[in-house]
Amino acid sequence: MVERGGHILEHPSLLTQEGFLQTLTQVDASDSPAEAFTSEDGVQNARGRVLGGSSAINAGFYSRSDQDFFRHSESPLKWDLDLVNQSYEWVEKTVVFRPDLKNWQSAVRDGLIEADIMPYNGFTLDHVVGTKIGGSIFDSYGRRHSAADLLHEAHPSNLKIALHATVERILLDAQSSDSSSHRRRRPRRGGGGGGGVGAVASAIGILYQDRAGRYHRAMVREKGGGEVILCAGALGSPQLLLLSGIGPRSYLSSMGIPVAHHLPHVGQFLYDNPRNGISILPPVPLDHSLIQVVGITESGTYIEAASNIVPFSPPPRNAFLHNPATPLYFTVATIMEKISGPLSVGSLRLASTDVKVSPVVRFNYFAEAEDLERCVRGMRKIGEVLRGRSLDDLKVREWFGGRDFRYVGATLPFNQSDDGLMEEFCRRTVTTIWHYHGGCVAGKVVDGKHRVIGVDKLRVVDGSTFPISPGTNPQATVMMLGRYVGVKLLEEQERRNSVER
Repeated sequence: MVERGGHILEHPSLLTQEGFLQTLTQVDASDSPAEAFTSEDGVQNARGRVLGGSSAINAGFYSRSDQDFFRHSESPLKWDLDLVNQSYEWVEKTVVFRPDLKNWQSAVRDGLIEADIMPYNGFTLDHVVGTKIGGSIFDSYGRRHSAADLLHEAHPSNLKIALHATVERILLDAQSSDSSSHRRRRPRRGGGGGGGVGAVASAIGILYQDRAGRYHRAMVREKGGGEVILCAGALGSPQLLLLSGIGPRSYLSSMGIPVAHHLPHVGQFLYDNPRNGISILPPVPLDHSLIQVVGITESGTYIEAASNIVPFSPPPRNAFLHNPATPLYFTVATIMEKISGPLSVGSLRLASTDVKVSPVVRFNYFAEAEDLERCVRGMRKIGEVLRGRSLDDLKVREWFGGRDFRYVGATLPFNQSDDGLMEEFCRRTVTTIWHYHGGCVAGKVVDGKHRVIGVDKLRVVDGSTFPISPGTNPQATVMMLGRYVGVKLLEEQERRNSVER
């Protein structure tokens, strides 16, 4: 197992909920556990660079996928739903906990119910319409757990982990050449690990660089059905395929990359779920909380909330505010909506042939009218929550006797029935909820067994294969997928061993 980042224990801010904002804001070019990037849409974003990936830097919410996700991807993947449920359960026994709601999350739960996001489903890990409390990868002591915890279930003798090790490219065999001219190879017996009939290349290992700049190779075992499995995420996996010469022929040639296999959809069909929301400064202290409650509507939007305690920094050379001896802190409470899907399609291309340079990404937020309509419906529902009685205690008294929220940043239009104003608000305030996916979509880049089409001994097993976002938060389904494909691989290996015997 090769991880470009370090161990979670190297970064104390990752261990608790309180370190969430610090992790996302204190970033650098090479070592921070969160790697920042900005899409061509102008939206700031981040991806994980640490053992455990983005599960080690995220807000911790855990909820299983909606059924639409499995129906939408059934054609290429042919899900074994019994194994899907078993795999979710296998993950949940190690890293999932029931959160203890404090003041802000409780108020938002009541507000969602008051806004008629019904029924109230209590605590559940399932994706169900209505208001619910979801799972969390933070335990009752506030300590983070992540996908890296699942490694404790592995057999130590079967696992070697290289940290601060950056994969430069996948090594392909000497027969790997442009598929337009190469003689087709026979599929391997048993079907294990192959790219299917017509595979023209075969992965034999990886080339990676350690922290000191030394290069190493990790090679696939010739016997026993060894493979290379990419789990680098929606940016990293298509980036590595392209750098290895697997992608659109004309594009690779324009970048000076030798073409190993023409696969036109690598880096295409990339999606990000837009997030819009409202933030307030409450008049009373609120507990720090990340996402624990969600309102799942029938109109294609999910409503969530968080409250963060942030430091106050007075402007430099301010005549009235002096830097205090003790830091000052205040609470920012946010209620936000994420649209399902989305339908708007983006893409990825290389910024450089240096793997350490993030690729160039464009998500095309709200390019499809239905996505914008979903945002409008979601923000109107947030307006209902804000007008309800459940959040009254968080309003402040105004000069002329009324009460309202003290907003931070953009406020909702006064006339929320005006489609034009609401659409402009959505476009102007769009940001990310870090749920981007696609780029190696199943049926276009990988087949029903997550094998890269046309390439032997190479699979992609991560969110880059998803055609839509699985429910309110993808991390549950990404971790489930690892277990699911792992069990399938063991079954393939057993069948191959039976044939050989």
